[in-house]
Amino acid sequence: MSNPGRDAARTGSTRVRAADRADEEHLRTWVQERRGVEGFVEPRTAVSEVTLLLVAHDGEWTRRRVPSIGWAHDFCNRHQVPSYDAAVVGVPQRMRDYNSRVRQAQKQREQQRRPES
Repeated sequence: MSNPGRDAARTGSTRVRAADRADEEHLRTWVQERRGVEGFVEPRTAVSEVTLLLVAHDGEWTRRRVPSIGWAHDFCNRHQVPSYDAAVVGVPQRMRDYNSRVRQAQKQREQQRRPES
């Protein structure tokens, strides 16, 4: 078995990449470029470290690994973003609606590209 390196975190019987500066920078930039953002802190699981899910007013979203649950809430507080425990409140409907719109648009684009028989 290969050694995944010092940036990997052990999670159960698997190893996953730990949060890094690039993750923090992505979250910071994402928050600054959107409005109505809320944060949903997702706890560590068997296959993933703690993650921060950010959801904008229109349902657009991003998710990145973060160092800890406390770090995620502090990040949200520093950027004036309300934060919630995703294990308690779930994810917002607007995110699911956004995903449906994106899938529908992709399906329409694929249908338009197909040559007619």
